[in-house]
Amino acid sequence: MLSPSLILILAVVLAYLAAHVAFDWLAKRFLLVSGVEYLLLGILLGPHVSGVLSEQTMAGFAPFITLALGWIGAIVGTQFYLTALVRIPGLAYRLAFIEALATAFVVAGLEAFLISYVWGRPVSLVVIPAVALGAIAAVSAPAGIEVVARRIGGRREPILRQLQVATAIDALVGIVTMGILFCVYHPANGNMSRPITPTEWAVITIAIGVVGGVLFHLFLGGETDPDRLFISLAGAIILASGAAAYLHLSPVLTSMIVGATLINTSRSREAITQTLARSEQPFYFVLLIFAGASWQPSVSAWWWELVLLFLAARVAAKIGSARLGARFNGAIPTLGLDWGRALIGQGGLALALALDYTRFQGAMLQNVVFTAAIASVLVTDVAQARLLHGVMSRLLPGLVARGEAAAAAERASAKSGDGKNADGKNADGKDGGDGTTSKDRPTTSANAEDDGRVDADHTPEQRPEHPAGSSER
Repeated sequence: MLSPSLILILAVVLAYLAAHVAFDWLAKRFLLVSGVEYLLLGILLGPHVSGVLSEQTMAGFAPFITLALGWIGAIVGTQFYLTALVRIPGLAYRLAFIEALATAFVVAGLEAFLISYVWGRPVSLVVIPAVALGAIAAVSAPAGIEVVARRIGGRREPILRQLQVATAIDALVGIVTMGILFCVYHPANGNMSRPITPTEWAVITIAIGVVGGVLFHLFLGGETDPDRLFISLAGAIILASGAAAYLHLSPVLTSMIVGATLINTSRSREAITQTLARSEQPFYFVLLIFAGASWQPSVSAWWWELVLLFLAARVAAKIGSARLGARFNGAIPTLGLDWGRALIGQGGLALALALDYTRFQGAMLQNVVFTAAIASVLVTDVAQARLLHGVMSRLLPGLVARGEAAAAAERASAKSGDGKNADGKNADGKDGGDGTTSKDRPTTSANAEDDGRVDADHTPEQRPEHPAGSSER
């Protein structure tokens, strides 16, 4: 039987190959940006199917899983560069918060009703899983945005800029909601002279993230070497996420604060963002494998009702809240009625939050919540880019037609041997301009030219690229 170390090495190699070969080709050729096959692989390798990854093996990988959760949280944090955030019109934030908060409230409310009134569970126990499902439902995957933008052009179109802001706010709402849940319902410690209040736990959570970011500065300062940055970033994230996990707090939230602290205070913010982005896809695919392996069948007889309600309520809330927000704010001419369809994809951040919830001591229906997240990723992620493509086709048919014609011509030219390989690279191995790299994935509020301006510290060629936090999120 394979040793745990060998299994981890194989998983990392598989993730690396997937990130640098399969993912890029599928995204460019078929508008597929999902990694659900690795999630299914994890389920098959897990202790409840084949048993290749036993429960003891999974326990041994717990620190690595915590690092992966923290890495995703840190990437989300890099989106919130304050200098760029203040340049984004208030309407974009208003629409994004309406959509995110409405989705969370609708899903949480319906799930609480089903668990409490249909199943007859006490309301005090219902709040935790219902709010967790609401937090997970708020999250949307941004991976399809850049895939479609690269395919058809139009990066400055209001619909694409609004979706970039919306996915960032969705991540913020989901992570903060889950983090607050950990603080409010924190398990009591009998060794304390008095119980720590939820407010104090929230302050501790923030402090861990800030300290992690400050320590990074003390050790490296203005360092730009990628290898040293990677090691130091991993150390800061391990410190923050590990401390949070030890204290039964959310490692995703603390690591997001680390990322936000670094991006707003470091002189090397461009190098930091690129270092995080280069490792994002391998971490994401490894997380998918271990998330699948961590799945356990629910012992509840009616678990499927909660899962089906989650899927249906989330899709309806995303589309409905986005439509209402656009209508009440006069944004229908620029965004259309169906822009919420582009936010249906879930991504890796949803799985990260669900994994976070499985660590919640004393919470009920942990396996059901995790199953709901897995089901949503499996159902929605494959179609996320195509859904956005459909929205763009109805809103901007001329732009989409020109983009598709250009993409078809480029593929035909590549096949005819004009000096480019099928993967979009020149004969000398350099990128021909259409390849997908981690830098090319969705820009965020930290660097999007939402008002037509660029960062004061960078020229357009120098501005840092900030992936939308686990663009596979």
